[in-house]
Amino acid sequence: MSNRNYSIRQLIQIQACTNCQACADVCPAVAGSFDGKLSAAYRLEVLGRLVKARTGFWRRLGFVKEPTAEELRAFSDTVFRCTLCGNCRQACPAGLDLTHLWHSLRRDLVASEAYPGKIDMIRENLDESHNVFGEDNEERAEWVEDMPDAPEHGYVKERAEVIYFTGCVSSFFPLAQRIPMALAKIFDAARVDFTLLGEDEWCCGFPLLGAGLGGQLDGLIANNVEAIKARGAKQVVFACPSCYRMWQEHYPQEFELFHATEFLGRLLKEDRLPLRELDLTLTYHDPCDLGRGAGTFDAPRDIIKSIPGIRFVELSNHRENCSCCGGGGNLEMIDASLSANIAGNKMKEVQATGAQAVVTACQQCVRTMTTYAKRNKVPVEVMDIVQLINKALAGED
Repeated sequence: MSNRNYSIRQLIQIQACTNCQACADVCPAVAGSFDGKLSAAYRLEVLGRLVKARTGFWRRLGFVKEPTAEELRAFSDTVFRCTLCGNCRQACPAGLDLTHLWHSLRRDLVASEAYPGKIDMIRENLDESHNVFGEDNEERAEWVEDMPDAPEHGYVKERAEVIYFTGCVSSFFPLAQRIPMALAKIFDAARVDFTLLGEDEWCCGFPLLGAGLGGQLDGLIANNVEAIKARGAKQVVFACPSCYRMWQEHYPQEFELFHATEFLGRLLKEDRLPLRELDLTLTYHDPCDLGRGAGTFDAPRDIIKSIPGIRFVELSNHRENCSCCGGGGNLEMIDASLSANIAGNKMKEVQATGAQAVVTACQQCVRTMTTYAKRNKVPVEVMDIVQLINKALAGED
């Protein structure tokens, strides 16, 4: 391991933890596993010792020793069983920037060859197939073929005003493909001039950050930027919060970026989407990357409240304090059982509201919560906000 993976500010913050355990109280991984070693407090305690062990002054005094390979692997197991939801950062009374610190820590562990084997799979899939699942990237827009009355061009055009950047999950997972289908129908109804990138769209790179491989982003970023420039578009819309946040924080700021909730909110204000009444009681789950990550809380709620007939009830934990669905941080690949436990806790919170449906604004949240609900016969409908709007479009079933 090397202290060079951390900024000076991060090295200071590592030693600034007061061990108050506020992070453990809100950690979805701790609640889902009953294992305190998955908390930020434990992680910081061990990391603090490791940083000192690599510092000549402390090592010469003999106060700390370099960890063995076995100890490092055991620590790595706690580090990668985390959704990177950012709730620990939100709860930290000392204001420590924990989310970015975890990215640095994962990068450190990968460089030290102490990481889960699935990380190699993520790296290889993105190198060879340009998507996190290792699917044939030429099939990235094949979901259009399942749409009735899809245009002949399949929404892949040479020029357009708006790019819909679909993301890996919505492109390849059948359950999540309902989201891009719904958004395409909404765009058609509002007469939005948009195009997909098709096979020219590569993964945004967000899984690389979660895998500790942030140094390998350049090729993906360059490809996606050039693909959009080639189509003459100035605006890019994302239904995936992780893609949206990735573009905000790591891509050159050459385009106007919108999460779908922001873009659709604008269409509603322009009266371009006639909505019919829906007799439905629902609650809203704030995706981690859209809420705590990107600070977008009001746009989805404004959309929900604009639909006639909707009865809206908040979760007990909402907005900045919303609990994770279990789908982030590559956790589903690393520990599927823990991911499911976290989803179970989320769905119990949803059921406590008495809502008929839970709406979110993230395809991964939809996948995680829907999978749990189906496997455990939870009588709550799960849908993306894009699907909700499509449901409310005049004349739509």
